[in-house]
Formats: sequence, structure tokens, C-alpha cells
Amino acid sequence: MMSSDRVRGLDFFRGDVPIYTLTFAKQVSPEELLTRMGADPDSVVWRDVKSLHDEYGDTLLDEDEPVVTTGIDGAWTWAWEQGGMHGLDERILCAVSEGTEAVVLHYNEKPMYWFKYAVDGDVLVDFHTLGPLELTGPTPQQLDEAMQPLGLVPGQPVPLHNVLSLAETAFGLRVTPAEDDEERWSGNLLALPERP
Repeated sequence: MMSSDRVRGLDFFRGDVPIYTLTFAKQVSPEELLTRMGADPDSVVWRDVKSLHDEYGDTLLDEDEPVVTTGIDGAWTWAWEQGGMHGLDERILCAVSEGTEAVVLHYNEKPMYWFKYAVDGDVLVDFHTLGPLELTGPTPQQLDEAMQPLGLVPGQPVPLHNVLSLAETAFGLRVTPAEDDEERWSGNLLALPERP
């Protein structure tokens, strides 16, 4: 059982962050994660928080070509889109998960969460919190043991931040935001191609 005063790995996102998409890949370098997500190669460099804001300014929250920062926490590398949702795109998620595991968490002000889990190019579990929980994917039951204690039960309303708890308990996911002078790999993602 988790102590109520213990800091959880995604606590920062339980605060006032109105929209974000977090893409996690296991045992993948930050540069490789940005490549798999379709980052503009000319934009990928080390930046601290100030230089990120100086360079991107108002476009930091661009939906079409979102800016992402990366980091490594434990076995997982993460990419944080502050304004976009490229990570949810199945083409991106399949590329990110090739040869490994990947998890995507999206949150917006509706409020809602969207969760996807993929392994080796296949999305295995997919659900969102608009309405009663409905799991899709070929093996959604594989997360039952972690979901049931959190109240994530098919056909039932979803306790909002329990999706973050699922990511923390089932996968050990964490995001440690950068200190002001700490540099991280970052860049902007290229616009997604139109679907055929």
C-alpha cells in the first residue's frame, strides 16, 4: 500500500497542467525516442528551461508541431509534449514501441485521460476516461490485476487521476521535470502526415 505522504512518480501532473501527452519507451535513449516520434532532426539539441522558452516562445504549445522535452527515470525514457498529442497517434506509438514497450498518457481540460500500452509495434491496451471505462486492444485483460484495486473497472466511471496511479504502479513510470539550469534533449515534432 502506498503511503499518502510518499511522492509518486507522476505527482507533478496531478497539479495544474491543463494539457499534456507523455510518451514512455523502455530502454530507449532520449535521442532515439525523439527520432521514433518524428522530431525534426535539426531541432534536436540540449536545452535548459530558459533556452527552450526563448527559442520556442508562443509556439511551445503548438498542436501541429509540438515541442517535446525528454528525460530518463529508471528503465523508462519519456517525452513530454506540452501542447500536442502526437504520442497518441497509432503510427507514432507503434514506431516508439518497436522492439520494446511503450506507454502513452494524454490529459486535457475536458477533463479526461487517454491511456495506451504497446509492445513491439502493437497497441495491446487502449482506453480513455470519457464515459464508463471501455478497454480496447487484443489483450486488455493483462492489466486487470493493476486496474481493479484502482477502481478502473470496465463499464464503470473512472476515478480521474487513477490513470496516473495505474502508470505508476503497473509500470513504475516517473517524470522528473528539469531544474531551471538543467539541460535535456528537446526538439519539435514534425507535423503528422495526413492519413490515406
